[in-house]
Formats: sequence, structure tokens, C-alpha cells
Amino acid sequence: MKIILPNGSFKEYQEPKSLNEIAEDISISLKKSSVAAKVEDKILDMDRIITTDSHVQFLTENDPEAIEVLRHSTAHLLAEAVKRLYPHAHFGVGPVIEDGFFYDIDLGDDVLSETDLLTIEKEMKKVVAQNSKIEREVLSRDQALELFKDDPYKIELIRDLPVEEEISIYKQSHFIDLCRGPHLPSTKWIKNFKLLSLAGAYWRGNSANKQLTRVYGTAFFNKEELDEHLANLEERKKRDHRKLGKQLDLFMLSEYGPGFPFWLPNGMILRRELENFWYEVHLKEGYKLIQTPIMLNKELWEVSGHWFNYRENMYISEIDDMEFAIKPMNCPGGMLVYKRDIHSYKDFPLKVGELGLVHRHEASGALNGLFRVRNFTQDDAHIFMTEDMIVQEVKELVRLYEYMYSVFGLEYHIELSTRPEEKFIGEIATWDKAEKALADALEAIGKEYKVNPGDGAFYGPKLDFKLRDSMKRIWQCGTIQLDMNLPERFDLTYIDKNGEKKRPVMLHRALYGSIERFIGILIEHYGGAFPTWIAPVQVKVIPVNNEFHLDFSRKLKSLLEDKRIRVEMDDRDEKLGYKIREAQTKKIPYQLVVGDKEVSENEVTYRRYGEQEQTTVKVEEFIELITKEIKNKA
Repeated sequence: MKIILPNGSFKEYQEPKSLNEIAEDISISLKKSSVAAKVEDKILDMDRIITTDSHVQFLTENDPEAIEVLRHSTAHLLAEAVKRLYPHAHFGVGPVIEDGFFYDIDLGDDVLSETDLLTIEKEMKKVVAQNSKIEREVLSRDQALELFKDDPYKIELIRDLPVEEEISIYKQSHFIDLCRGPHLPSTKWIKNFKLLSLAGAYWRGNSANKQLTRVYGTAFFNKEELDEHLANLEERKKRDHRKLGKQLDLFMLSEYGPGFPFWLPNGMILRRELENFWYEVHLKEGYKLIQTPIMLNKELWEVSGHWFNYRENMYISEIDDMEFAIKPMNCPGGMLVYKRDIHSYKDFPLKVGELGLVHRHEASGALNGLFRVRNFTQDDAHIFMTEDMIVQEVKELVRLYEYMYSVFGLEYHIELSTRPEEKFIGEIATWDKAEKALADALEAIGKEYKVNPGDGAFYGPKLDFKLRDSMKRIWQCGTIQLDMNLPERFDLTYIDKNGEKKRPVMLHRALYGSIERFIGILIEHYGGAFPTWIAPVQVKVIPVNNEFHLDFSRKLKSLLEDKRIRVEMDDRDEKLGYKIREAQTKKIPYQLVVGDKEVSENEVTYRRYGEQEQTTVKVEEFIELITKEIKNKA
């Protein structure tokens, strides 16, 4: 048996070896520092036995993949502590999530409060101090059912497992859990953790099931990273877009329309600036712009497959004894626009864009400000092309996305989401072909990506652009979906160079994803202090004394308005310090204070938001400065 290491060296053994033994054979220090190992790209526990030739990479706490193993093990540590404190507790699932983990728990008649989290943390630390070994064991289905016979949640999970799937459990101290793993070698590694919050969660996400208590937490290998993350969480609370949306008069929500946001004047300015930027860029990129109806006949949604695969999320109505659906997606309308004309291969790539308002029925418990709503505007586009254009068009789209996100200071990574296991349309061979085409396109342009199995749209695989904001959170926004199914279902054709009818392929793509959600992200990303070009109010003019400075302030305001700069004047009979503080509270990019010197010298004294320094310049210089900043989207 040959074990090949990342540096190309290898070890040979005549008999199976555990990863612990292999690590120790390489060096004692490697064994001591390894928390898990990646074997042929699958992460395994250190006590797993290797029986065949394998590529092996040992993971230490410095490897990015190790953090998920730590957090998974911390979820089990939480469960053990809860079981000690509440022996009657039963456990649902406890997965790793972005930045942490959670565990769903049935506590019977007991109710947890935030203060109880500190008690649970103390119990977790007691378990850590015991340095319990974490051990894996494989059971038969009958053994597993017998072991968990008093736990209805584990029994349900076991019975739902495919017959061929291996059933494993993990033991630590006096706690046993059904789990695929992997886990740390022992609890001694779990030192820097924090339980964060509580929530209710229906078992398996079904509102017909019992509501369990969900405990959220996080863990890091070192204290500095934990402290930084907790500080970030506090900053996120301050930047909550719902709070800032109210404070900055951007949007409102009403009980008369749950999930249907109302845009206020300041929010409309912000929204229109984002839309105008979108239009400007897309026209430059050669897109043709359309608008399709908000409600269309049921038969269209049957052709597209939405009626059978997305019906529960659609709003239905009746017109002239026929069923209609409010569109949950723009795509079918785009198909009808394409079918209106005869197309030639010379038309390709044909890029058709739409800022289309869509409606989707979301559960009331899932609604969350602008992040999860029931109506939103998708910045959709459909690119029709021949198959040999895929690589080039994906390359062009990645370049476009890179530019657009850089304007907002947002980093990203790409995930390739593949065919769903159940709800999908088309042949598996077509899906395989489409998935390979997207992978080939990314590899051709040297873009790294990771595979997200089973998360594709029901009509095709997709590239998801995961954005990272200023607080290191990941957001799903942009997407590129390669579709070889809808052109078939809608019988889309083009005339090739030989005069024959052929089937086009198409890309669905959204860049903002949803304008509403993107605005929510930007509110929190900037903490409400928007760049000047999208700020609802760009300048606040503040006269020191209305008796002497108001006329000049009015002229200054008028001059700025002539240059299409969004400006307000605060001429209230209030103290200067109060007016300056209020402008700061509203996070206006520039405050211009007008006093005697400014009037006599035709100057302005400006201060940028968040800065103490004041700068005095000629009026013309300030106008040149701010117009350049707006033009460059600085």
C-alpha cells in the first residue's frame, strides 16, 4: 500500500494502517498536531484505517478545512453538556454552518433562556478538561435502531438512510451520537468557543413537526480569532439593515403586506442609482433590454416546468375562468420574447436583460427585512448562443461580475452547483454535459471553484458567486446558470450557417441577484455610510447663523443642485454642534459649514463623514472634487 503525501514523497506499507500510525511514522510532531486528514479529497478522522493506495494530507489547526472539524466536534460537545444538564433531552441535527454551528434540541417542557447558555458553556468546559477521546464506530441498521430506541429523532433519521449507506456513531465520555463525522481526536482541542443565541426550528424544517430549540455557537482554534469574530458580531448588530433602514429613511415594512417592502424617498434614490448603474453597464456590454408581464397563463408555467417543480412558491389567480400565475422568475417571459423572431447564428451571442419584479411565497417565519421577502426585483439576463460559445461567454460574465463587485468593495468565490437529487427536468446526460461545460469554462480562464453537489436550479447547473462583505460574512448573490433544457421545452431554434434549424443553449444570469437583498447587504456592508455616488443625500449645507449666512448657503445649494449633486440645507434655529451631529447620524458623506469666512471668500469648509478634520477650499474646487468622486464611483 502506497501513501502519497502532498510534496510528492510517499510511504509504503505491507498492511493497513490508521492515519494516526501513518502520521507518527512520518514524525511524532505531525501526529500531535494533526486534527484530521484529507484522503483522496475526503476528510477523515485520525483513527480511520487506510487499506489502499491513497493521496493523504494531514490537517493541522492552520489548515482552513480543519475549522469545520473543530466546529462539528464542538456541536457534539454542546450536546453532551446539554444531556448532562437535561438528561431527558433528545437531539435533532447539529451541522456546521457559515462561521459556526447549531444543534436542534427537544427539551420537553423545559425552556432555555440566553442566561442558560452560560451554564451550558461552563458544563462544556468541564467536558473539555476531561480530555475525552472521540471514537467512531460502525453499526448495522438493527444495532443502530436498538441503540437509539428511545430517541424518536435518531430513529427517524436512521430509517430514512439509504439501505446501502454505512451507519456510524461517535462516542465521547458518556455521550453517543449518530453522525457521519469527521471529528477531532479528542475534546482537548476545543478551547475557544462561544454559545451565541437561541431560536426555534421545526424538526426537519417542516411546520407540521414539533418545534425544537436551536442553539447557535461558534469555535476557533485560537482565542484571538474568536475575540475578533465576537467583535464582528457586535458590529453586525449595529449595522442591522432593518435598524439602519428605519434610521436613514430607506424602507419600511407593514403588517398589511408581510414580506412586501415599501421604499421611502431616500431608499428610492439608492435603488435608482443601483438600477441606473446596471443599465449603464449592460448597455455598454451589448445587452438588449426588455420588460415582460408580471402575470402569465398557467400553460406557460407548465411548459417551463415551474408549475410542477415550483408550484408551492407561486401566487395563483383566475382571469376569464383560466388560471394565471404571478411570475416567480423572469425566464419564461424571456423565452416568449426569443420565440417572437427568427434568429440566425449571426445574432449570437444574443444578450437580453430585464429588471423584472417577481413574487415568491415564502413562509412567514422565514421573512427577514430585505434579505428574505415575497416580492423582489431580479436583475435577470438570458444569453442565447451556440454550444461552442459557452467558454467565451462565461469568461465575459466572470469579467463583468468582477468589475461590478469591485465597485462595491466586495470579494467573492465561485461554487459550481450540480443537479438536484429529486426535482429536476431534462435528461441526466444533458445535465452531465452542462455541468462539464461550466467546469471547463472556469478551468479555461483559470478561476478556482468548489463543487456544491445537488444545489443546481431544477432546469440546469449553475455557478454561484459567494460575496464576502466588510464583516467577513458570505452572501449568495450572483449566479450563472447553463440551461440546455428550457430551449428544448420551448422549442427554441436558430438558423445555422448551413441554413439548418438548430437548438441554442442559454445562460440565465443575475448579478445583484435581487436588488432588494443586494441593498440590504450594502446597508450592512457600509454600515449605512454609503459611497458618495449612491448616498441618498450627498451634501448637507449648514449655515452657522441664518441672519448672516443663509443667502450664501441658498446660492451654494442651488449651485450644487445645478451640478446634479443631491444636497439638503439645515437652516433650523438650532445650535451648530447639534446640526453637525445630526448630519453625522444620517451618515451624509459631506457636511459644509458656512460662516463669515466662507461667505467673504466664496469658500466652503467641508468635513467627510466619520472624520474630524475640516478642509476649506474654494467653492469651485469642492464641486470639482465631489463630481469627480461621484463619476469615478470612488
